[in-house]
Amino acid sequence: MGRRPGQNRVNARELVLDGLLTIEREQEYSHVVTGGILDKYNYLEAREKAFIKRLIEGTLERRITLDYAIDSVSSVPVRRMKPLIRELMRMSGYQILFMDAVPDSAVCNEAVRLAQQRGFCSLKGFVNGVLRSLCRNRDRIVWPDREQDRETYLSVRYSMPCWLIAKWDREQGRERTEEILEGLLAARPVTVRIRDGLTDRHREAVREEMEQAGIGIRESGLLPCAWHLEKTEGMRNIPAFEAGLFTVQDIGSMLAVEAAGIGPDAFVIDVCAAPGGKTMFAAQKAYRGQVLARDSSERRLALLEETRSRLGAENVMLEQWDGTVFDETKRGWADVVLVDAPCSGLGVIGRKRDIKYRMTEENIGTLAALQKQILEQAQQYVKRGGVLLYSTCTISRAENEDVRKWFLDRFPFRAESLAPYLPKAVREETISEGYVQLLPGIYESDGFFIARFVRE
Repeated sequence: MGRRPGQNRVNARELVLDGLLTIEREQEYSHVVTGGILDKYNYLEAREKAFIKRLIEGTLERRITLDYAIDSVSSVPVRRMKPLIRELMRMSGYQILFMDAVPDSAVCNEAVRLAQQRGFCSLKGFVNGVLRSLCRNRDRIVWPDREQDRETYLSVRYSMPCWLIAKWDREQGRERTEEILEGLLAARPVTVRIRDGLTDRHREAVREEMEQAGIGIRESGLLPCAWHLEKTEGMRNIPAFEAGLFTVQDIGSMLAVEAAGIGPDAFVIDVCAAPGGKTMFAAQKAYRGQVLARDSSERRLALLEETRSRLGAENVMLEQWDGTVFDETKRGWADVVLVDAPCSGLGVIGRKRDIKYRMTEENIGTLAALQKQILEQAQQYVKRGGVLLYSTCTISRAENEDVRKWFLDRFPFRAESLAPYLPKAVREETISEGYVQLLPGIYESDGFFIARFVRE
């Protein structure tokens, strides 16, 4: 294991176990926990960090599938196991079922060692027996039958709660629901936005730095500024990142800014700005104008400040402000208002796997009400003829299409076609109506909703 002299040896599986327990016990977001582990143990070799990242993310992503498989060989259901044993069994089951390069014997032996080390010596025989039974019987597991119970079949196959499958069946139709499930499970590259205005020589220098760090690069066919990256564990250490020559941003997020049609002299208000991808892209578009970036969270604004400093976005002004509270001093000021509202995040489950286990229909209703509150205040900042761009990273009618209709019914705005602003390759039927629901993977994007409104 790669480490500097004087650094204590760490066990990758132990870090994964602790991470999974933190996510479950403290209800911390998985991407935050994973990022914290990788930052703390940044000295580990790239393959070790990749193993940690995959095992945490994979165990979370496949939790329903894993629980079903473990239950098929265990006398004690997963739900009744002690929390540490439960997470240990899940992460071990993931290695057995989904990581062919990891020997079964190593998985079983490490699980027994970790159980004993964490004070569960009396359960090491149980752990060993269940995992070895899973190894022997993995090809004989009787999975749910699609014809007899489609919903349970899809739930176990794609590791998605049944209520979400039923919701998407109602709203998107059965065929699109299965496309969504496929897209959320598909391998997702990290997408970055390359700074606009770089010469070919500078873009090539960025590429060389990435390749030297072992990063795989594929340029997007949708937007020239978008690159899709693989093996990105060391990405933040390369000089081009520190110099602000690129930043992480999903294609859907970039398309939302494109859809706003921001001109070089525009005054933009981003009312829910953190983590800042849209803010910084908007600042690049409005290079002679200004972007007022607001967020209610001091912690999130601090992260936004780091990004602003790294990217050198001098035309961005940061301000802590609650989007549900109207600011009279900004009435009618903005050429463009961006409302990337707090949402259920169902479109980014492929990156933030724990969302699907935390979200409920009740939560979605609460979020839709909050979105309307924010829009009611934000629309007052838009000048006559100006644009309000509403976006979410979810696939939920209550938060997307229903909120759009509510807004148009109540305020002096009209929907405007997105066709002049989005790449021609984006061919969705509703573009001419001024909105689009992007589904995961279709345009190498997360699930994303975009709606454009113009003040009458």
